[in-house]
Amino acid sequence: MADPRPVVVTGAAGFIGRALIARLAAEGMPVVALTRVPMPLAACVTGRPAGTLTAASDWPALLAGARAVVHLASRAHAPIAAAEEARWIAAEAQTAAALANAARSAGIERLVLLSSIKVQGEATAAVPFRAADPPAPADAYGRAKLAIETAMRETGAPLAVLRPPLVYGPAVKANFRALLRLVDRGLPLPLASLDNRRSVIFLDNLIDLVLAALMHPAAVGGVFLARDDEEPSTPALIRQIAAGLGRPARLFPCPPVALRIAARLLGQTAAIERLAGSLSLDDSATRQRLDWQPRVPLAAGIAATCRWYRMTAGGVGR
Repeated sequence: MADPRPVVVTGAAGFIGRALIARLAAEGMPVVALTRVPMPLAACVTGRPAGTLTAASDWPALLAGARAVVHLASRAHAPIAAAEEARWIAAEAQTAAALANAARSAGIERLVLLSSIKVQGEATAAVPFRAADPPAPADAYGRAKLAIETAMRETGAPLAVLRPPLVYGPAVKANFRALLRLVDRGLPLPLASLDNRRSVIFLDNLIDLVLAALMHPAAVGGVFLARDDEEPSTPALIRQIAAGLGRPARLFPCPPVALRIAARLLGQTAAIERLAGSLSLDDSATRQRLDWQPRVPLAAGIAATCRWYRMTAGGVGR
């Protein structure tokens, strides 16, 4: 008999949250979706509007009766003023600790935190990131995710931490959607000389991993990296996107050092590093411990994302 106790999902209205609650419901799991405001949900999903989640939220009521919790809610990659960073990170950590303490007190069996590879840094050289590497966040978002991980772990709750790289798929936002727009415009891009490697993960592959973290007995206490099988270079990724959009990939060579100098002069160093630098993950430990592997190949994931983009109002022929 299926467990009647629900999985509570925070941040259920977001890019990953919507996909996750749909998949949990399709798998026959009862779901409680925590959202800021009321929103339309599938008939089999229970919505629980909770406003902005904070340490003062009524966590015992929000988690009442749950078997497990997936914590997705946090500030997106929006810039934050340096003067506000410490306060914001402290608030995020306090919220996470309150959630985890309530989960532990309620006897919840599993708490899954969606963190980020940014906890470990922004770039790799010859050696890919592994979960056992010491944290080295380089921006406010990475530092916040590390603080959230630490705060939850210190409560003693039954925690599993996932650190994915950039996630793409239908309804993607932020950097990957910006890359779709850039390729769709057909402008020449001076990126043909790049020989880097960028780990990414397709949304469905990440959702598979969340389900494994919810169900596998070896998940509790672990930190798990994950990526698609393929690690494309930036030019290879752009060529796949261009093919999916039916556009030519207009790439021309330019020495990487010249790109970095130009980016520094324009104040775009971080942006060019996301395109020119490498960020590689070794997720072999995740695959072995959780019996997980990405089932959707990169090409299929890119094609699905491009089909969605073409069907949206902003993705028609421009």
